Amino acid sequence: MNHLDKKTRLLVWGLVLFTFSSSAEIPDIGDRRELFVDSYMIESMDNLSLRLHEPRREEPALHFNAPWEGRYSAYATVLNDNGLFRMYYRGLPSAEKGTSAVTCYAESRDGIHWEKPSLGLFEIDGSKDNNVVLTGVDDFSRGFSPFIDTRPGIPKEERYKAVAAKSKEGLVLFVSGDGLHWNRMREGYFFTQGMFDSQNVMFWSESEACYVCYFRTWTGIGYTGIRTISRTTSTDLLNWTDPVAMDFGNTPMEHLYTNGTKPYFRAPHIYIGLAKRFFPEKAAFANDKAQAMVHDPNHGSSSSDSIFMTSRGGGTYDRTFMEAFIRPGNAEEDWVARDNTPALGLVPAANGREMYIYRMSHYGQPTSHLTRYTLRLDGFVSVHAPYQSGELVTKAFLFSGSELEINYESSAAGEIRIEMQDEQGAAIPGFSANACIPIFGNEISRVVKWSSDTDLKTLVGKTVRLRVVMKDADLYSFQFR
Repeated sequence: MNHLDKKTRLLVWGLVLFTFSSSAEIPDIGDRRELFVDSYMIESMDNLSLRLHEPRREEPALHFNAPWEGRYSAYATVLNDNGLFRMYYRGLPSAEKGTSAVTCYAESRDGIHWEKPSLGLFEIDGSKDNNVVLTGVDDFSRGFSPFIDTRPGIPKEERYKAVAAKSKEGLVLFVSGDGLHWNRMREGYFFTQGMFDSQNVMFWSESEACYVCYFRTWTGIGYTGIRTISRTTSTDLLNWTDPVAMDFGNTPMEHLYTNGTKPYFRAPHIYIGLAKRFFPEKAAFANDKAQAMVHDPNHGSSSSDSIFMTSRGGGTYDRTFMEAFIRPGNAEEDWVARDNTPALGLVPAANGREMYIYRMSHYGQPTSHLTRYTLRLDGFVSVHAPYQSGELVTKAFLFSGSELEINYESSAAGEIRIEMQDEQGAAIPGFSANACIPIFGNEISRVVKWSSDTDLKTLVGKTVRLRVVMKDADLYSFQFR
């Protein structure tokens, strides 16, 4: 179409958009927040790109220094319980066979300062002065992963649940009314079609209206092939669907040691997977040095990093980004053993602009601990514009609300303008890019305004698109409200 004049090209493009939208189902996003972590809302981009952002490393958040915790502590889960942040993790001083694990507990009000309360629930080494919430139950503490059950109508005494596993046998459920006192929900395994030798996770999905469980499988028979992820669902925690091996699109298979999958708290229809990627035979150091650091011949000669993937339900992960989300680090201790496992769960920061991610550091070593990382709210991925401006056009959609809010940042030279288009791709009168008041700065929540007095509510129920014109800026998310 390069030989056509601009007016003709716009007409042709509008016909293309109309033909596509007429034959495809138009999503109704209502007032939900949409992030650009995948191409779900993107029809086209010109001179723009999707950029993955790496979290900023902060200080150690929690040291595994109690005698019942130790160097093989792992698989942390963080829950946001109405502003009280609860952390659960495995305590395991030794990797020797027969060593019993315990489930430990810590809590915080700000996500920065963590305390290990003396709970007095179990006797460890002759004393109940410890933070242990589970032990001695068929060693289910080796992979104990709690969640807050948000299914409507759940009794208070069943508000907290946890999935645990015996790696060669199956998954079991625990239940609690206070998040501290745990009991088996029922005898027997609720699911046995997997290998389970990892951090298996579960949650109630509001968007899918069912419980979702992601668990460890291998591509080969038994413990052979590549470590990967499968999922099963249930509406009642009794009957579960046949396992579905997760599809990763047109990307190479990699060892994924954990899946770290959970609904994002600002957009729960999007599941964020912060997983550990494992390289079992790729060592940063000579074998004798690595094994001396971790004091275990089975855990030395390997390396790991942390990746970012997403899902909107079903049997597919989106792996737009194959690069590491968090690289190991600049210390030798970050480059050995089964290190760098992201915790399950995110914590919103008190400043209203950031969130915290936690990741295991120095696994298998005397200095093992969790490290805190900071990331902008919605800041996993942005639509990035260079100094030379570019444009994005969304797919057609329906919405509800009277305002359009965006999460963005720009340089002083940069700006963002947004145009509301009809289904055919034509600017809606009063909502053109030229009529949009230029947006520049750095805000988590900025309401888009146009110079006209046209009311955005007049477009509710109509099929629309967004055309975003950007220069030296990043756009993280948008939401009608």
